[in-house]
Amino acid sequence: MVMKKPFFGIFAIFVFILGAGVWYLAYDNRISFVAQEKVELFYYDSNKDKDESGNVLCSENGLVPVERNIPASETLIKDTIALLLAGDLSTQERARGIETEYPLEGLVLQGTLLRDGVLTLEFDDPNFKTGGGSCRVRILWLQIEATAKQFPEVQQVRFLPEELFQP
Repeated sequence: MVMKKPFFGIFAIFVFILGAGVWYLAYDNRISFVAQEKVELFYYDSNKDKDESGNVLCSENGLVPVERNIPASETLIKDTIALLLAGDLSTQERARGIETEYPLEGLVLQGTLLRDGVLTLEFDDPNFKTGGGSCRVRILWLQIEATAKQFPEVQQVRFLPEELFQP
């Protein structure tokens, strides 16, 4: 009978430490109890997109993938694009020269439709934030297109209304 009390005490301490460790890791987002998918969000680094004279080219050469883990879902493509549009870059990513103009005030992804390899993204842009100079608009477009095309079922990306992302 005397042996059971120390064993119970040690067992209780072990369970407490184990529980505290699991709570810490879950709270710190190091582990998750929800199935996760690794996706890439393509942002822009103008330092990687210059010609021999140092002029910015506004091309896909400046796109930089940033990995994120997001909850697995039936709407993975839509969720990934929405995450890109949130523009949430870490301090470390910004320090490496990665940048984005996202989020754009008022821009909302209304829906997605994937049919025969063509992904149609429908947006609402009441503040007309997707317009502007040709370089800016091209980079905004390329970020979305590259992020969408990481999924093998997406071969082409269309935007609705078609007036979006026009200089």
